[in-house]
Amino acid sequence: MESTNLSWRTMVRRQWPLACALLILLALDAASTFDLGSRSWQLPGVVVLCVIAVLTPRRPFDAALTAAATLVIGSAVLRLSGLGVSPPIVGKLLITETAALMALIAILVREAPRWRAALGVVVLVATIAATTWIRPDYQIDWGEGPKTYGPELWPNVIGGTVFLIISVGTGLYFRSRDRERRQSVEAEVLAAQHAERMALARELHDVVAHYVTSIVVHSQAAEAVLELNPDAAREVLPVITNSGTEALAAMRKLVGTLRGSEPAGSGSVGSTSNLAADVRAVTEESGLPVHLEFDRAEQVPPEFERSVLRLVQESLTNSRKHATDVTRVEVSVSTRESAVHVRVADNGRGTRQAPVGGSGGYGLVGMRERVELLGGTFTAGTRSGDGWEVRAQIPITA
Repeated sequence: MESTNLSWRTMVRRQWPLACALLILLALDAASTFDLGSRSWQLPGVVVLCVIAVLTPRRPFDAALTAAATLVIGSAVLRLSGLGVSPPIVGKLLITETAALMALIAILVREAPRWRAALGVVVLVATIAATTWIRPDYQIDWGEGPKTYGPELWPNVIGGTVFLIISVGTGLYFRSRDRERRQSVEAEVLAAQHAERMALARELHDVVAHYVTSIVVHSQAAEAVLELNPDAAREVLPVITNSGTEALAAMRKLVGTLRGSEPAGSGSVGSTSNLAADVRAVTEESGLPVHLEFDRAEQVPPEFERSVLRLVQESLTNSRKHATDVTRVEVSVSTRESAVHVRVADNGRGTRQAPVGGSGGYGLVGMRERVELLGGTFTAGTRSGDGWEVRAQIPITA
């Protein structure tokens, strides 16, 4: 049997308006009961029905069956007592009973699986019809003593149908709203997961791949000069060791991200402050003939600094992987007109070589995503003449 497993605190917060409304209607029904004996026999069953209606969200289908049993037992008690019921609103149901059943049907249609909701509604409608036959006729005192009246068929059928349509329609409306809300939440969760995956992919490509590329390039260089100049080959080994250490540290940070210790892209170099020193360190590690220009006239937020650093890092990695005969790489980072401007250009000549280890094709995509997520613009392409140029502009007040 289904259960929404609502806590009592959640139940109180959700159902108190219904409970208050039913209490008010119950007080009105109690005041309108002419005979004290009739009141004492009829109202306890109404109270139980109200309690069931308030608790319906916990187990909707079970609540419907319990409410049907309560109506049948209460009606049988009234029949055996021989007392006429108070003036009803539909058939031989009091206004409180009608309101409680309408709320119960609406919640049943909203919460329960479709076939259980349909079955529960059918059971309740059949029970309501049965109460009209089981309960004695109601009594009204017009000042000349109580007189007995029976319900008219068609007015009650029409009234009951209207109330049923309202209840089912309300339940279907809220069921549709709940479904839309769930779909919206699921879409937001999927979007957040996708964004996190993209952030992880960018970090893997921009950081780990950068250091691995450095290891491979320097290893190849060492192999090329090993026989001719062993001392020069030994000088490359510390660079390879440092790159391997940095790659391992970056991998550990990403593992920490996957374990939930920090979001992707947080921490790491450039996260806390000296952007100029971080960019300079990246250019020195690249092993390329870099000419660096750095002019930061305005304060740059930390998340912008990380993106700037990654743009420079990935652009240098691309120059090292793809370009040939590079004699100069110009790196410019400046802030003006409330924007960060980044430019990385090399003068590589001839046919651009196949990258070491192949190319995943995600470098430019990742850089463009970084810039556009911050509301900036990104361009990359060949320069006039020889070489490749990357430009990015990120508004600081985006």
